[in-house]
Amino acid sequence: MEGMLKPNEICDAAVEAGCTKAKLRVSQQVILGMLAGAFIAVGGVISAVVSHSITNVGVAKFAGGALFPVGLMLVVICGAELFTGNCLMVVPLAGKEITLKPMLKNWVIVYIFNFVGSILIAFLVFKAGVFEMNSGKLGGTVIKVASAKAALPFWTAFCSGIMCNFLVCLAVWGAFAARDIVSKVVIIWFPIMTFVTCGFEHCVANMYFLTAGIFAKSNPSFVAASGLSQDKIINGLGIVHNLIPVTLGNIVGGAVLVGAAYFMVYKHKPVSEKNIVYK
Repeated sequence: MEGMLKPNEICDAAVEAGCTKAKLRVSQQVILGMLAGAFIAVGGVISAVVSHSITNVGVAKFAGGALFPVGLMLVVICGAELFTGNCLMVVPLAGKEITLKPMLKNWVIVYIFNFVGSILIAFLVFKAGVFEMNSGKLGGTVIKVASAKAALPFWTAFCSGIMCNFLVCLAVWGAFAARDIVSKVVIIWFPIMTFVTCGFEHCVANMYFLTAGIFAKSNPSFVAASGLSQDKIINGLGIVHNLIPVTLGNIVGGAVLVGAAYFMVYKHKPVSEKNIVYK
């Protein structure tokens, strides 16, 4: 274990990181939130560009999953505020190192500006002509992906959101243990590749995918390439229909299944054990 933090030390690092996030100025949260949204969107772009023309479904999913982790790598290594990763702020909250107000303030501001960053990249990619790739087939795929996400039933999206952020927060948690960039890249890559390949739902990634679909549907050739009828194509309400359950699921997956679980293991001491002296 030399050269990396031990599991209990990771919990201490998570507490320190959460306290630092709670102290960020609003202007810092705004800028870092936009950057995180942009980074995750970039991962979505390269994932779609590479996978859209692969006919074998399994290979296409793996190809997309193999490249998408670049987004979280940039968030962790370069520094940015990502809503889904910030669900781990429940660890210092549970330990009474921070209060509820700064945590919720961080979540709200970061969530909003993750969205802004995602929309910005979706707009720039659309205007840059990336969706015209492969005679507009990529644009059609963008519409199909967004429309499929918007049509997910509430509980499907919610449970998929739980699984997604369970894996994302494990990647962030593991990255706390790493002391060098290569180690951080490795621990981030596997869980993120897994969630994307399995098709789980990430609210910030969906901010890009859904708005990219809205931009793409303004081009009739992309709509034709999608093969969808007008009543099946994503609209503004579809974004809300997807993001509400996915966001709630992401909170449960990250805050409860990772943050609260590790707090209970390494930080919580039952009253009956607090005065025990181990010899």
